[in-house]
Amino acid sequence: MTERQAANLTPAPKRLIGYARISTEDQVRDAQMGELRAAGCERIFQELGSGTSRARPVLTRLLEDLVAGDVLVVVRLDRLAHSVSHLLQVIGDLEERGVHFRSVRDPIDTSTPQGMFSLQVLRAVAQLERALIAERTKAGIKAAKARGRLPGNPGLRERRPEAIKAVSKAREKLYLDALISSAQTWLPMVRQLRPQHSWDNVVRVLNRRGHDWTVERLRRAVHRMVREKLADPELLARSPRRAPEDHLMKLVAAIAIADPGLSLRDIAAELNQMGEGPAGGGRKWQPSSVRQLLDEAYRFGLIRR
Repeated sequence: MTERQAANLTPAPKRLIGYARISTEDQVRDAQMGELRAAGCERIFQELGSGTSRARPVLTRLLEDLVAGDVLVVVRLDRLAHSVSHLLQVIGDLEERGVHFRSVRDPIDTSTPQGMFSLQVLRAVAQLERALIAERTKAGIKAAKARGRLPGNPGLRERRPEAIKAVSKAREKLYLDALISSAQTWLPMVRQLRPQHSWDNVVRVLNRRGHDWTVERLRRAVHRMVREKLADPELLARSPRRAPEDHLMKLVAAIAIADPGLSLRDIAAELNQMGEGPAGGGRKWQPSSVRQLLDEAYRFGLIRR
């Protein structure tokens, strides 16, 4: 084996990317930055905000930019997530993309067997905690019924305005937390496709990749992210008006943008699975038909070479 062949077989070095959430309460800025540099981080992203704030735009963008082989490094677990469930969700999303996670002060490093074992223990504890909470809730409802009390919020049953307002506020907070926690799994694709492509096509591309969106829910989610200054208002702009026959061209362009590695045959297979009829008639899409639509999309500026 030549030296050049050996070099080609050598895996690329991992990029260590640090994330520091700088809180005004504990003033750990210097300690975090120093520990992340000592851990070998090439770049460090800093988030300014209190521990009670769930909005973390720097983290959202960082998670979008990480690629397979990268290692996200934090000083402590609480610097990354606001709860155990949030932490496990973020790590799970990173694992699906081939990105590792490491906490300097905690025994969590998903690139090592020991770190993965610690993560499995944490997941088991979280599952046990959820089961205990559910069991206590059921027991509390049963005891309340035995005492002749109705379960639920008395204020809601009586339609008190302050109770209704409090519940509505709590639901909005839960909704925003869920959006922020999951943003890295869907928002990058929306940014790639909007506003050049219709909401309908964006939803179809996302759902082909395992999501379960409707146009109404996706638009509401993007509106909320824009309102929280976590997404660009341009995403909400009206998509260009085109003739109805351009629908297939825009759909093919959206598929190609969502996954640039797809071949013409792969895109044809996606269209067949979506149930879209071929542009020129027939039962199945052919690579030549896909090529024609892609060429049109290039001419219209929907995608670039």
